Amino acid sequence: MKTNNMRCEYSASVKKHTSLSKRVYVLGLLLLAQINAYAETELDTQLPDDPVEIGVVQKNPSPEITEPFPVAPEDNPNKSYWIPAAGIVGFDVLLNLFNRRFSGVSDYDSNFSTIKKNLRSSWVEDRDAFNINQLGHPYQGSMYHGFARSAGLNYWESLGYTLAGSAFWEIAGEKVPPSKNDMISTGIGGTFLGEALFRMSNIVLEKGGSQPSAWREAGAAIISPATGFNRYAFGDRFDAVFDRNDAAYYSRTQFGISNTIQYNRGTSRKDIKENDAQLEFSMDYGLPGQEGYSYTRPFDYFVFQGAASSANVFENVLVRGLLFGTDYKMGENYRGIWGLYGSYDYISPQTFRVSSTALSIGTTGQLWLSESVALQGSVLGGLGYAAVGTLSGNDEQDYRYGVAPQALVALRLIMGDKASIDFTGREYFVKDVDSGNAGGHDNILRSDLAFTYRIHKKHAVSLKYQWNQRDASYLNSEGKQTTGTVGIFYTFLGHDGFGATDWR
Repeated sequence: MKTNNMRCEYSASVKKHTSLSKRVYVLGLLLLAQINAYAETELDTQLPDDPVEIGVVQKNPSPEITEPFPVAPEDNPNKSYWIPAAGIVGFDVLLNLFNRRFSGVSDYDSNFSTIKKNLRSSWVEDRDAFNINQLGHPYQGSMYHGFARSAGLNYWESLGYTLAGSAFWEIAGEKVPPSKNDMISTGIGGTFLGEALFRMSNIVLEKGGSQPSAWREAGAAIISPATGFNRYAFGDRFDAVFDRNDAAYYSRTQFGISNTIQYNRGTSRKDIKENDAQLEFSMDYGLPGQEGYSYTRPFDYFVFQGAASSANVFENVLVRGLLFGTDYKMGENYRGIWGLYGSYDYISPQTFRVSSTALSIGTTGQLWLSESVALQGSVLGGLGYAAVGTLSGNDEQDYRYGVAPQALVALRLIMGDKASIDFTGREYFVKDVDSGNAGGHDNILRSDLAFTYRIHKKHAVSLKYQWNQRDASYLNSEGKQTTGTVGIFYTFLGHDGFGATDWR
């Protein structure tokens, strides 16, 4: 009965969730737009006229600069433990005051009495809007992580700060009971997202040399606001950028039109838009074929992908990175890495949505099939904590949480510097654990197939097919939801090639 009453209390806050959702959407679009602008900074990064191998990414693609950028040492003597703590507390206080003023509900009217009550209460599953819990909270966690990383702390120390910041918000930032699902999405999913944003932000700064321009400083701050704040507030102390150890990376930005050719509404009561415009950015960082590059730190290899859509604002935000692992070789033409990966996924293809924070065991590698043809790929399998549900008109709380075994297969066939074929397949099997529907489950399948042809230098065109399916089964309901889309996209490549690296 206590849990049911708590859920009723959350349901009364729909107005708050809707208004906050809009603000999260706007912030996210700004982030994607800035990452797109980051990709355009590659325009001043020209590869040599005669690269060693066709389509091969150079180990250090940075432009020539008169003075090298300052690099922070691994054990940074300027690091601080109190600065990120103060930054996190200050951020939470400002966020609380903002929500008190503009949310229109009393959930944020916390005081010493509510803090004392929350310290004694059980942690529950809350019912905020899906995009608040599964997108807004991880982004909030990425802020905590950025405050710590940009103050010189390593990944694991920053993870501790992110978890502490999440707990502080759950207990003191809101007067409602603390949420266990928010601790996972904010404290763990947030640190996965935050590390990727922190490293991409530092690449923007690195390209500016010893004195990055105001544009680069602003761009880096939009990608990782906490990093920008620490650089501005503490001056020379945190001016040195993160040392990426010359990690090879491959990025691309796509803009185009997608058309729905297959649609099964299933349990969704929301109409879809058959045609929508999409903006997508992706980066592969720490490519496994690079000679001399080692994987000694978490996220020395990671993949980031984000897509905005005119149909539903956010189509996906996806991050996966190597937490523990090592590289290995098989023969003369294959080099790979294997180990424990962390991932944060958010997917919303108009009819349903799924989000997962997970740990997986897997491998990523590159195989040269000939002198100019390479195959890159990843195979992962693991376990996550996921949220999944249908899109039902204005009901943003129609979803459930569960334990989620999941798998991923990602392949890229690189044909010199002319073309590439990309395939990614994902599966999530979400077993309901929190809503009381014993035996219920969701099986989510998603696949992407794309052909990209380079027209001139960094300019290319892509044809893409995407298929999504949700098969849900519960005590009193079951159903299948399917979408299939075909799109054509202008693609701006981060380099003249498609991400192959030569270690031979």
